[in-house]
Amino acid sequence: MIFASKASIREWTGKGVWGKRTLIDYFKENAVKTPDAPGLVDPPNKEALVGLKPERLTFREIDRAVDATAEALITKGIRKDDIILVQLPNCWELAMLYLAITRAGALISPMPMQWRQSEIEYIAGMTEARAFITVEEFSKFKHKEMIEKLQPKFPSIKYIFTLAEVREMAKGEVTGKLDRIGIDANDAFTLCWSSGTEAQPKGCPLSHNNWICLMSFQYETAPIKPGYNLITAGPLVNMASIGTVFIPWLLSGGTFHLHHPFDGATFIMQLMFEDIQYTLLVPAIVNALLKHPKVDEFNLSKMKAITIGAAPPSLWSVLELKRRWGIEFANIWGQNEGTGNVAGPFNIPDLEMRIDHFPQYGKPGSEWADQRAAFSNNFQLKVINPFTKEEITEAGDVGELWYRGPSVIPGYYKRMDLTAKAFDKNGYFNTGDLFQIKDNDCIGFFDRTKDIIIRGGFNISAQEVEGMLLGNPKILDVAAIAMPDEAMGEKVCIYVVSKGDDKVNLEEIKVFMKEKGIAAYKIPERLEFISAIPRNPVGKIMKNALRENIREKLKT
Repeated sequence: MIFASKASIREWTGKGVWGKRTLIDYFKENAVKTPDAPGLVDPPNKEALVGLKPERLTFREIDRAVDATAEALITKGIRKDDIILVQLPNCWELAMLYLAITRAGALISPMPMQWRQSEIEYIAGMTEARAFITVEEFSKFKHKEMIEKLQPKFPSIKYIFTLAEVREMAKGEVTGKLDRIGIDANDAFTLCWSSGTEAQPKGCPLSHNNWICLMSFQYETAPIKPGYNLITAGPLVNMASIGTVFIPWLLSGGTFHLHHPFDGATFIMQLMFEDIQYTLLVPAIVNALLKHPKVDEFNLSKMKAITIGAAPPSLWSVLELKRRWGIEFANIWGQNEGTGNVAGPFNIPDLEMRIDHFPQYGKPGSEWADQRAAFSNNFQLKVINPFTKEEITEAGDVGELWYRGPSVIPGYYKRMDLTAKAFDKNGYFNTGDLFQIKDNDCIGFFDRTKDIIIRGGFNISAQEVEGMLLGNPKILDVAAIAMPDEAMGEKVCIYVVSKGDDKVNLEEIKVFMKEKGIAAYKIPERLEFISAIPRNPVGKIMKNALRENIREKLKT
């Protein structure tokens, strides 16, 4: 399923950054080179998660499982360009399905385990998915039962496969029929979902070429080398884990270790005893690791590099990583839309500067415009004043980052209206994030304009939370904001104007939202009452005032 325009294909192919090799081709080459090397390793607590013993698979075993599963899907009725929704926790079967579904000519659309019928109904209706793959039960929630109840509403969903059935498919025959299925490097490899200012998720189709460009860009900038042993600390459903860990493994081999839901003790044990060399972490996890009471007993000398994302890291933390274990770090920023930037030791050697500086690639007359790196040289970034719509160039000024490059989505899936708002006539994508012009032809992340709350790496739409709570009979008005949290980064806090004297309590709100079928991570974790929601003259909620208010209350 190709979403890219013919003009984009001509441009990026002509510049030599889009080619004909697919991610399947890269994986197959690694399987031929190192057939008996360990490829995929389950989380140690897999049995507690899904009732199955953790496994270790070689590249030969993964390769066979991919082809057998792909053939089984075709036999069961999956056709070229079908969309398959997948809701599985991190396990080798999930990683394998990315390849098997692609090999069958279909398109995988992964979803977080926390999503419930509210999110799934929207996506199932939009995609007209042909199949759904999930577990019988996870974390005391019956996922298969939920999908079976939804299936009558969506006649396109012909099949519901469980994890147990996928495992049986992986043991089936391999006859060679897959060789007749053509896979183009411009076919979409994933259809992931991004939450922002809109209440509903937005589909972000990224092709093989999009992903390959992103990973090649990382190899030019981040301190990660081909063949490293990798681990993901987050769910394998979006840019953070797919782009920074899974795609590097597909391209260059090594061993891919799975983790999540996050468990500090288990994760540290994996880092120490599995010879992990690279991962992506959020600042909160890095700080927790370094401030652990037994940190002096941790031997992370095998670790070579960590990229730190979601928020700028502290100088103290990156100095400690270097001092204790010689670990190099890169500051990383990205979105499910295929945008990304990396400040690493190769492009920004000064460690202190690296914390809050990113190269402004494509800036006319800058050192970045002159560099001859194969992929970095094709990214163009500009900062735009959101009011005047003019480009900002003076150091210290702040504006919206607009981004153009061979990794960016061609548009939002089936949302021409959102696509038209997000892209300008020259193909620049408005990231919605505020960046500040820095010295040395750099920019630095300043804040985000999108009204989202990022809890443990998951984006939560404040608008979605507010819209749902306005349906509660005890609530007259409501505002949802990000509340700082040391462990999760941010949590949802709501300010409520009560309707009458009978005030709603937090437990009632939790029950109300659960009954609506919303994901658990979106449910508010603090409730504040207020006489009136502060708004500006045009009616927009003044959330800065509320954020400052909750920060002050958290101090007391």
